[in-house]
Amino acid sequence: MFIRPVSMEEGRRLQQISRTAKDPVKLRRTIVVMMSAQGQSVPDITSLMQVSADYVRDVIHAFNEREFEALDPKWSGGRPRTISSEVREHICLIARTSPADWRITAFSTWSLTKLAEHLVKQSIVPAVGRETLRRILREGKVSWQSTTTWKSSNDPDFIAKMHRVLALYDTPSADGRVVCVDEFGPLNLMPRKGKAWRPRRSPRRLRATYNRYDGVMHMLAALDLATGKLYYRIRPRKRWREFLVLLKALRACWPGEKLYVVLDNFSPHKHANVRAWAAANVELVLLPTYGSWLNWTESEFAALRYFALNGTDHCSHHEQNTAIAAYMHWHNAQSGPKTSFAPDSPIRTWTEYPAKAA
Repeated sequence: MFIRPVSMEEGRRLQQISRTAKDPVKLRRTIVVMMSAQGQSVPDITSLMQVSADYVRDVIHAFNEREFEALDPKWSGGRPRTISSEVREHICLIARTSPADWRITAFSTWSLTKLAEHLVKQSIVPAVGRETLRRILREGKVSWQSTTTWKSSNDPDFIAKMHRVLALYDTPSADGRVVCVDEFGPLNLMPRKGKAWRPRRSPRRLRATYNRYDGVMHMLAALDLATGKLYYRIRPRKRWREFLVLLKALRACWPGEKLYVVLDNFSPHKHANVRAWAAANVELVLLPTYGSWLNWTESEFAALRYFALNGTDHCSHHEQNTAIAAYMHWHNAQSGPKTSFAPDSPIRTWTEYPAKAA
């Protein structure tokens, strides 16, 4: 038994498939067809390929009937699902509820085991395993997440203030410079959790206990949006006096430009002496109440905490301040203009403050 005569073009195609096929089944079928086309008998092919004679005959018959389509394996879909799509959607809905919704007061959240037991008890399914339940939830885009909190703003001018800040971020004034100011801290001398590449099951360990015999420090920092550079100073306190000194230092950096200082509602920022000095020197752009997330400096502080402080246990403020200074030097050397603040965020379309903004 042999395959039908193969043209030159078909022979080249078979040869190409034998070189490029990644599926072992397709490759094996192609080799059987090529060997048969070269005049080798079924017993010879069986001996060389270590397959049964019935397999060789089936491949030859299939190629004669369906040509190259016969080379592609037709995988079956496996055992049909025993849990229908409707039941799977119902399971995902139940998983998103609280046990209290079902008058279960013994626990406040579902584990996979408890959820499976509840589904069986409610006759949703006759039986379901933990892994099956895990796959159903994953396919339904239901994941295990931490509970978050939110805090609403009571500022009646929230939208107006927010759009004022966003306008400065998007199109800075031609006659001035936008600077975001905030405080970071307190800077304690304490072991800080962090992450690092380590051998498996061998995490770096830090002491768990500490004291504050050396007191705490505070950082006052400013982010220049035009360059992306951070200007900072670390002081024992963060009163209006320290804040005013920072403002005067910023004013001295750009003497010929108007400064728009974006800042939150921390009481030293609104001190009478600060306001009196700012009236003739800078424009204070206050964020909405509980709207500190609009301050661009917050993201820079998150990076500072992650890269310079997390995973450390400094022995002195001098040592910790030196580490912060090294990070700041690196940051400013890599910095560039800050643009595109939350361009795709829903806040861009807010016309009134939503009930749950966070």
